Amino acid sequence: MKVKLLSALNDTNVDVAQLNSQRQLSISISAIAGEFDQHLPLNLCLILDKSGSMHGRPINTVIQAVEQLLDQLKSGDRISVVAFAGSAEVIIPNQAIQDLGNIKSQIKNKLNASGGTVIAEGLALGITELMKGTKGAVSQAFLLTDGHGENSLRIWKWELGPDDNKRCLEFAHKATKFNLTINTLGFGSDWNHDLLEKIADAGGGTLAYIEHPEQAVEQFSRLFKRIQSVGLTNAYLLLSLMPNVRLAELKPIAQVAPDTIELPVQPEADGRFAVRLGDLMKDVEREVLANIYLGKLPEGRQEIGQLQIRYDDPAVEKQGLLSSIVPVYADVVRVYQPAANPQVQQSILALAKYRQTQLAEAKLQQGDRAGAATMLQTAAKTALQIGDTGAATVLQSSATRLQAGEELSESDRKKTRIVSKTILQD
Repeated sequence: MKVKLLSALNDTNVDVAQLNSQRQLSISISAIAGEFDQHLPLNLCLILDKSGSMHGRPINTVIQAVEQLLDQLKSGDRISVVAFAGSAEVIIPNQAIQDLGNIKSQIKNKLNASGGTVIAEGLALGITELMKGTKGAVSQAFLLTDGHGENSLRIWKWELGPDDNKRCLEFAHKATKFNLTINTLGFGSDWNHDLLEKIADAGGGTLAYIEHPEQAVEQFSRLFKRIQSVGLTNAYLLLSLMPNVRLAELKPIAQVAPDTIELPVQPEADGRFAVRLGDLMKDVEREVLANIYLGKLPEGRQEIGQLQIRYDDPAVEKQGLLSSIVPVYADVVRVYQPAANPQVQQSILALAKYRQTQLAEAKLQQGDRAGAATMLQTAAKTALQIGDTGAATVLQSSATRLQAGEELSESDRKKTRIVSKTILQD
């Protein structure tokens, strides 16, 4: 398995007379399957909410989705199942796929809905189970919940008891240290969107929304196909910039495909910047935008930076492999004429759609309905510019409701956030 690494500037021409020119650098990364590369074994953990609110049809549809997913696992794959409510328990310890009938029977018997929602305990047990089968495998978890984690009790200056949401984020970040990816599924309309999105974003996973119980099978299947396509794991983008070239100070790097995520940047000891990407899928591009400034460069074709990917290859059980270095060039010209790249411009608009929606949410939280409606309309127009008609419809619908003096339901808010993160919704 090899890495495909490409780059492009939104405008390759730079005016030599400008002391500070801004450019967007698009970086495309994917795994390329070789002729003899085979399916990587999966090490999958299902972390499932069995709180009282899941009783009846919700838990039954989740069991159905789990059974269909189990039928797709292959010899060599591993499975574990954790259930949580007021506490958490391991229903299926980490094991190789052998007796599917027995696994399904145990899940049916033990996944009975009752009690509260302590997500962090389920997440901790799930990570523990995944750690038992990481060798040579793609290790991922599906975390499903329909509720909020339990908060600590605050009395004046003191916090009493654990904050479930805080612990969840701590566990999500720790999971990345062990090369584990957590995908999240919000069930119904009463789950903590910020929490599940941050858990998924932390390690390069994805967030799914199961609005109605009958959508459970479809969403499980969609996420399963995604993890089946993983070819390389624990990938980092390494970026070095030449003198007089720098990253923007605020939100310098973001992923725009397959989902939009703001990515944290870590300085390396050798002066490069490292950005964790997580798992790389076969022939599915991970696209990243870097916001850079450059100036005081001599006239002519100039190398402004270098790109490289550091990654693990589970198929050969090797860690810390390095791709070839890809140089990035700009043409510094005396007579400036734009040389715009339309593909990069599409990516810039996809990121703008996401950030405009975030601004709308912030305004809504501040009680500024008119401002929120305006930003949602702007995001809807941006979505139309990139041909994302599904997102445009959802965003405009939310804007119209606010303008009419209506409240946005929890379902409306979640749909709005989901479509802001994904390009070209069907």
